[in-house]
Amino acid sequence: MFDKILIANRGEIACRVMETARAMGVKTVAVYSDADRDAKHVALADEAYHIGHGPAPADSYLLGDEIIAVALNCGAQAIHPGYGFLSENPGFVDALDAAGLTFIGPSADAIRAMGLKDAAKVLMEQAGVPVVPGYHGSNQDSEHLAGAADGIGYPVLIKAVAGGGGKGMRLVERAEDFMAALESARGEAITSFGNPDVLVEKYIQQPRHIEIQVFGDGTQAVHLFERDCSLQRRHQKVIEEAPAPGMTLEMRAAMGQAGVRAAEAIGYKGAGTVEFIVDGSGGLRADGFWFMEMNTRLQVEHPVTEAITGVDLVEWQLRVAAGERLPKQQEDLKINGHAFEARLYAEDVPKGFLPATGILTHLEFPGGCRADSGVRAGDTISPWYDPMISKVIVHGPTRAVALARLSRALEGTEVAGTVTNLAFLGALAAHQDFARGEVDTGLIARDLDALAAAPEAESHHMVTAAMLALDLIESEQDAGFTLWAPLRRSVSLSWQGEEFEAQVEVDGADRQIWHVAGHEIVANRRGDNWIIGSDLMPKAVRSENSITVFDGYGLVFEVTDLLDRDAHAGGDTNVIEAPMPGLIKAVFATAGQVVSEGDRLAVLEAMKMEHSLLAARDGVVAEVMAAEGDQVEAGAALVRLREESE
Repeated sequence: MFDKILIANRGEIACRVMETARAMGVKTVAVYSDADRDAKHVALADEAYHIGHGPAPADSYLLGDEIIAVALNCGAQAIHPGYGFLSENPGFVDALDAAGLTFIGPSADAIRAMGLKDAAKVLMEQAGVPVVPGYHGSNQDSEHLAGAADGIGYPVLIKAVAGGGGKGMRLVERAEDFMAALESARGEAITSFGNPDVLVEKYIQQPRHIEIQVFGDGTQAVHLFERDCSLQRRHQKVIEEAPAPGMTLEMRAAMGQAGVRAAEAIGYKGAGTVEFIVDGSGGLRADGFWFMEMNTRLQVEHPVTEAITGVDLVEWQLRVAAGERLPKQQEDLKINGHAFEARLYAEDVPKGFLPATGILTHLEFPGGCRADSGVRAGDTISPWYDPMISKVIVHGPTRAVALARLSRALEGTEVAGTVTNLAFLGALAAHQDFARGEVDTGLIARDLDALAAAPEAESHHMVTAAMLALDLIESEQDAGFTLWAPLRRSVSLSWQGEEFEAQVEVDGADRQIWHVAGHEIVANRRGDNWIIGSDLMPKAVRSENSITVFDGYGLVFEVTDLLDRDAHAGGDTNVIEAPMPGLIKAVFATAGQVVSEGDRLAVLEAMKMEHSLLAARDGVVAEVMAAEGDQVEAGAALVRLREESE
């Protein structure tokens, strides 16, 4: 076994690897960028070294030569890549081999074999793995691809051969839309991967995304059963579970064998995932699944597999990389119960899942769940990296029990300082079709309006925020001074941009009479708790002028500064601003152009995603203040429309 390993990654996965390595007695080395000097993974490591010359991944976590130099200088014997960044870079693996270091993962040849979707599909066909009908050839002439789509039959998917995460992917339902979709997919593929080549596949009408966890030692492979990752938004996984609902023993055996064949066909070593598209229209069938791609790394959703098998996949990674054979044979692996994982992100769901930044002023998870997180209270959600806050993982003896535990875990999760998708996750966990196991990749899109609906604040939430704003929660005895004069007080608050006034008559240390939103509500103190009307006061925290009430997945109120009220009134629809720091990828607006509300004026790349910036109203472009390639800060003015009176 290794004495010391370097983790060439950051955030949640770096912390996850360190925890297992420490339990195995292996020392860990962290690397960090300018933005991560005080990050959680740096604090957890035995040693930590600064790399690069800036916060961007290209200037830090993607600098393979610098990372190798750190490993050699500090005496690390192996490098764990985590996922993302260098985890599927065969050139990095070759460089490690040349430096005499061990890569905790597959060989460079195995990564190359699965790196391009078209070549991987040909290889899988040769290995006897079922493949979706489609065109995976080298002829990239547009007319040839259109003809292939006609032969396959619509609807079809255009997919970048070097793609991932839904980039360079377009659904085409009619032949007349093919060329425009092809041009769009190629443009995104060039931007994301530097490779415009695409493949064309049959689109499965009621698709499910089910993947097989495989593990190999370079000679032999086993599978650790399946995960269902069908709950997706824009091809990004949201909630994953294991095993898949409705899975039959016959289909599990067929999929498992296909996954093992895929791994053994390339001499796979380490943890990998073979992803399949499944036709869920008539129930799960052994002849109703097809190979999509193989991820030659540990997956974000690996904890649900660990929960149902009792296997620490990172421990297996270290053991096999150190030269051991597979720790278990196929017949030794069993499924125990059911597990879910929900991905908690800093993102504004009602605003189209716009990634968010901010300082986490409060972060706490309830008991009864596993929370894999790379941040702590006080940490900053940076614009430079993926905005994941944590993965919330639960396990139970049955799917119903596990789902109930997931709902409770999400309800009990407390986050303040940034907007999150917590309420969205809670709505998904309560979705009737999901509860019945009737899942497919279109579920979220079909019910998006209901799932993404903004939460509602009730009167007792408003009173809670007002009591905290006026410091009226503690009693005189607790506070150590007389708090109850004057007897009448008021405070101005806002909820989702709507301002309201809360007035209180304090009737001693244990009774308050509130007037808010047209209601009179009495708050009485009972022991250590306040009862507001008939509701127990929820927990709340304050950071400067922001108050978060931990009910309804976190309700955020702002204490209004009356002197500042006018400065924030209304809103300027003339200026389109950058919602966060990022890179201007494209500008479509020109001075004098007539635009309509919703027209795309520019594209901003930030937090690993592209964001379209749209016109807020009909009008005429007066000025374009940004150009393609500009790095801009949050709030930077990009496009200005003429005043409506002009």
